[in-house]
Amino acid sequence: MSSVPQSLSFNEYRNVVFELLTQIPRGKVATYKQIAQLAGIKNPRLVGRILHTNTDDQKYPCHRVIRADGSIADGYAFGERFGQIVRLRTEGVEVLNHKVNLELYQWQK
Repeated sequence: MSSVPQSLSFNEYRNVVFELLTQIPRGKVATYKQIAQLAGIKNPRLVGRILHTNTDDQKYPCHRVIRADGSIADGYAFGERFGQIVRLRTEGVEVLNHKVNLELYQWQK
């Protein structure tokens, strides 16, 4: 679990989430729920809101964040679902039927 204080502002949580994004290695994924837990965020949907503020997908690889069931969300900010799938496959992540096998590809922090 996270040691991040529970009283951060949106921008402070944003900074924590973006720092976590930089730690997810190529070829691995994390879930919204996983990032939320690590950042001390109660609602994983806030992670999605934060990811939509990303303007530098090279520095902050938000394409590596997927749903808790391994599925790809519709609203990926840089090319919709297809763009996210292409980027994940380019990194060696197998995506079948819009899903990633979390047992194989989930990042373990």
